[in-house]
Amino acid sequence: MRRKAIISIVSVLAVGLLSTSALAKVTPDEAAKLGNELTPLGAEKAGNAAGTIPAWEGGITTPPAGFKVGDHHPDPFAEDKVQFTITKENMAQYADQLNEGQKAMLTNYADFKMKIYPTRRSASVPERVYEATKKNATSVELIEGGNGITGGIGGYPFPIPQNGVEAIWNHVTRYRGDFTDRTFVFANPTRSGSYTLGKEHSIIWWRFMAEGMTDESLNNDLLMFKQELLAPPRDAGRVLLVHDTLDQEKEGRRAWTYNPGQRRVRRAPNIAFDTPGVGSDGQRTTDDYDMYNGSPIRYDWKLIGKKEMYIPYNNYQLHSDQLKYKDIIKPQHLNADYLRYELHRVWVVEANLKDEFRHIYKKRVFYIDEDSWHVAATDKYDKQDQLWRYSEGYLINYYDVPVTWLTAEVHHDLLAGRYQVMYLDNEEKDTFRFDKTFKAKEFSTNALRRSGRR
Repeated sequence: MRRKAIISIVSVLAVGLLSTSALAKVTPDEAAKLGNELTPLGAEKAGNAAGTIPAWEGGITTPPAGFKVGDHHPDPFAEDKVQFTITKENMAQYADQLNEGQKAMLTNYADFKMKIYPTRRSASVPERVYEATKKNATSVELIEGGNGITGGIGGYPFPIPQNGVEAIWNHVTRYRGDFTDRTFVFANPTRSGSYTLGKEHSIIWWRFMAEGMTDESLNNDLLMFKQELLAPPRDAGRVLLVHDTLDQEKEGRRAWTYNPGQRRVRRAPNIAFDTPGVGSDGQRTTDDYDMYNGSPIRYDWKLIGKKEMYIPYNNYQLHSDQLKYKDIIKPQHLNADYLRYELHRVWVVEANLKDEFRHIYKKRVFYIDEDSWHVAATDKYDKQDQLWRYSEGYLINYYDVPVTWLTAEVHHDLLAGRYQVMYLDNEEKDTFRFDKTFKAKEFSTNALRRSGRR
């Protein structure tokens, strides 16, 4: 990374690699910056000197007129025009604002391009999350070794991060509503572009961020997740249940699977880290899901600093119910005509595999949107230090909540010329729902047995 490309290097470089002891909370004076020169989640409120990144003014907080819960979300920026397009021919001009994965995509695929739109700082969450985040800033700590957090609830744990593992915990715990009920399709196109659509229905209880949750009722649960595959036919009826924890030293991830062929519920201790993702055809790992999930224990996390980069943002066109899946899923990459990129500030976090652990990725570089704490892109390197895979998350504000989350996620194998796309719901009748509620019993092993269809 060239020196001039870094906009602000945080003062924590000396402690960029996490020590084995818990690091100090921020001071009340530092926390007082939240909601003032910093946004309530810790981003720089002001725009940049060039005027290409505007000031954050609260993001989108209300749906447009006529929107109904369950609808696809109309594009609030439909009138925006493309400012310019980055291609293989002109990418050197913009190299400082591109990550290595994007450069590889532009180099490898002649028809790949990045259409750059005006920057809209649309990210927002409910007011109660802002309030809890400010409290957490002076109370939440990492447990020793960084494999968990303690001391707060209901908001982002580290809005002013002091090291890389704090930054990734912000992503892992970030607000995605209280509950989510979603049905989407996924595909693993071959290099020539042929694919079979898979379909997933999942329900999630985001317990750490759920309104009214207390430390006592939380019971160390970060989230509860139940996933059922509906297609293709060979996988239909497979169900996965996951309970993730906040203090993963006290108790790690608990997972169970239901296999319709065996009609049995089994513990699934290997549903974590680099186990191939369910339905991925080997195109992603389990911890690639949602751009990154689970324990950070296998890596040393270094906070490199902040940088202006072109990342996927406000991808409402990609979300549109006017598109068919065949319009979007193309050989080697998504149809670039429907992708929107904007210039945003991101936290750059480098994760290097610890000597005592194994993982197929020796190094990962995460680019985390400063406004939402969502990983927007990841460069992933193999054991020979070669760039191997690249992931992008296509963000929108689900303004009925509001929450900034994915309308699609793509994991590219740059060496094989293949990819997996997830979360597409263009042809689904009822899109991501955040207004439903679930009881704990719906995330029990008994419920897993009842979910079995054959």
